[in-house]
Amino acid sequence: MSLDNTVEIIPFSAALAAPIKTLNLEWLKKYFKVEPKDEIVLSDPQGQIIDKGGMIFYAKYNDAIVGTVSLIKIDSTTYELSKMAVTDGVQGLGVGKKLMLHCLAVAEAKGIEKLILYSNRKLLPAIHLYEKFGFTEVPLEDGIYERADIKMERIMR
Repeated sequence: MSLDNTVEIIPFSAALAAPIKTLNLEWLKKYFKVEPKDEIVLSDPQGQIIDKGGMIFYAKYNDAIVGTVSLIKIDSTTYELSKMAVTDGVQGLGVGKKLMLHCLAVAEAKGIEKLILYSNRKLLPAIHLYEKFGFTEVPLEDGIYERADIKMERIMR
């Protein structure tokens, strides 16, 4: 089954502040733990992401928000692909792929030169998705997230 024609990607609005937190807490609690940094960002997506020049997108399916992803501004040319989450019931149906394609299109349109992301090697479907879209492993600096054991980047040109 493909959700290509039925999943709509929509931008952040104040009315949608809650789903970024509920969707991310779902997977963080399942695989890891919620870190203080997560709690700060997820509790104030407007202040922590949007107001700092970042973007948040949601995947809407059957009138429900089933996925989310953020582009967090690092500097004028680099953004972090972050807070990507797809609810359990629709995983494996291409929602993450659709969110990723949207982020890449936005990055290209906005002239973003590099996307980085942090992940964990045990999240195999996620790592596979990132590799499929041209992300490659780069050295990981310390202290970003306790759970991060891999850093990847994609040069946009």
